[in-house]
Amino acid sequence: MKLNFKKIGTGKPLIILHGLFGSADNWFSISKELKDNFTLYLVDQRNHGDSPQSDEWNYEVMVEDLKELMDNEGLAKAFLMGHSMGGKTAMNFALKYPEKVEKLIVADIAPRYYAVHHQSILDGLNALDLTEIQSRKEADDELANYVPEIGVRQFLLKSLGRDSDGFMWKINLPVITEKINEVGKALPDGKSFSGPTLFLAGSNSSYIQQSDLEDIDAFFPNNEVEFITDAGHWLHAEQPDAVVEEIKRFLKQV
Repeated sequence: MKLNFKKIGTGKPLIILHGLFGSADNWFSISKELKDNFTLYLVDQRNHGDSPQSDEWNYEVMVEDLKELMDNEGLAKAFLMGHSMGGKTAMNFALKYPEKVEKLIVADIAPRYYAVHHQSILDGLNALDLTEIQSRKEADDELANYVPEIGVRQFLLKSLGRDSDGFMWKINLPVITEKINEVGKALPDGKSFSGPTLFLAGSNSSYIQQSDLEDIDAFFPNNEVEFITDAGHWLHAEQPDAVVEEIKRFLKQV
């Protein structure tokens, strides 16, 4: 699949993959702090943002989407970073195509299996009748019945777009709802990536725990794990300066 992406900056290529319900735009403010050091590829993964939608949605096909992007752009090797679902895509890619990854950064996700924990979000998104919604505020008010956190709602509603008929989702909500179990799948056993790998964890997040370190060592033996102070799962939105500093430090572009 030919993915949509934004390309900005100058320097070695750094590909960034967003998380579930997100888009390339989630990383735009971070990219402004990195564009003097890297050529950034901010990617919409399939069924998200402005990339094509498909009934096929799992890490195997998302890995191949990324390889196609690199091949089309003539990128033999790149720095690769992913957050949450994007981190799982990035990890799977590094296991399958290690020769194409110079260094790997994984933001707030571990290699293990995660049980489905987005059901209230999916219930809320599916409950919105877009044929009746007249404004974003109205959508926000409706979604608040399912998602009380205003920051999470603001993030989710970034995927609410408009076309000539009114509001529409830029995510493939039916497929994501049907196949949500795919997001939490563990990395396949039997492979490892020996390249330099940085795991960034939010200190207030439960996504990466001490019990995950053994798994991380097994799949990514050349790793370091850094906890970002006062950050939850969306660490790049909550502590952008600290995340930028860690990216530059690890990629030796300070």
